[in-house]
Amino acid sequence: MLHACNFPIFAAKLILLTKKYMNRIILNETSYFGAGCRSVIAVEAARRGFKKAFFVTDKDLIKFGVAAEITKVLESANIPYELYSDVKANPTIANVQNGVAAFKESGADFIIALGGGSSIDTAKGIGIVVNNPEFADIKSLEGVADTKNKAVPTFALPTTAGTAAEVTINYVIIDEDAKKKMVCVDPNDIPSVAIVDPELMYSMPKGLTAATGMDALTHAIESYITPGAWAMSDMFEIKAIEMIAQNLKAAVDNGKDTVAREAMSQAQYIAGMGFSNVGLGIVHSMAHPLGAFYDTPHGVANALLLPYVMEYNAESPAASKYKDIAKAMGVNVEGMTCEEGVKAAIDAVKALSISINIPQKLNEIGVKEEDIPALAVAAFNDVCTGGNPRTTSIEDIEKIYRKAF
Repeated sequence: MLHACNFPIFAAKLILLTKKYMNRIILNETSYFGAGCRSVIAVEAARRGFKKAFFVTDKDLIKFGVAAEITKVLESANIPYELYSDVKANPTIANVQNGVAAFKESGADFIIALGGGSSIDTAKGIGIVVNNPEFADIKSLEGVADTKNKAVPTFALPTTAGTAAEVTINYVIIDEDAKKKMVCVDPNDIPSVAIVDPELMYSMPKGLTAATGMDALTHAIESYITPGAWAMSDMFEIKAIEMIAQNLKAAVDNGKDTVAREAMSQAQYIAGMGFSNVGLGIVHSMAHPLGAFYDTPHGVANALLLPYVMEYNAESPAASKYKDIAKAMGVNVEGMTCEEGVKAAIDAVKALSISINIPQKLNEIGVKEEDIPALAVAAFNDVCTGGNPRTTSIEDIEKIYRKAF
């Protein structure tokens, strides 16, 4: 099986029969941005002839009234819907399986996914299995599954500025029995429509704003230095880094800062345009087991590990790109050597992380030292490892975990 984060490299450098290479970009059919743009749900549903929505979200978004912002649009347009909220923060195989059964019973012909990566990833899994029933065993979707049909048409509305799940061909599901995060990559799962409405993000608390924003920064940096990166993906990622550096702290400090919120909503999407198509690296490989072992929020895990992995990857051909990262982070890099640029980039990431109160050590977030060897094995076997710019090993990954502990 082709590993998923090897796959974007494969996708970005598709090998032709002539032994030449080409690059590929897969994006949504249609995307909308801006405060209040959720109203286009009704327009797009009517334009596509859809009759009933299967609305996937989580219980907290229902509790805090965010989901009501979507049901208002549906009700005002007389679009019937079935609500599905069996979604965990790190969604499981059961969440997807239960959703498939509920969708089949609902009579719906399209999906609306509202939430962070968890709700949107659950919706992706549901949509793929419904239209590709031969993959009813959710475990068969890990890596790159050879599905034949596009997922059920999905409108994705993010409520966090981090995962970019609304624009990616990736989704992550927990195999609870194996204590494993399964990264699934499938061009057929990308939502038909992305609706990025920053008003849906205003209720994010400071901690979640910080963690998801650093998740977006991790996406941008990892995909900027992955071997599969190329001119177009670099363009996306440098702009995303720049926007995150300029706006994340403001969004954390004042959740009502509409300028910062809107900029972050766009930055995380732009980062997704790149990483979905060229891949990630071992920050994600190492973060995934933390979610599987301890249910650690993905953004927190990424944010904590990012500077440590950047230090490790500085000993790779990617080092020459670190000065660009530092510049995008707002550092004056004029006259810097490559080595000075590396240090400037890492220091800038650390400074931003500290300024928004991201934990700096794994022992602060409940990681057990005795689990590190098992975490290292799981991380090495993770599908994102192949996208790292430096060839790694279980031993090296264990050393990074211990340094971060």
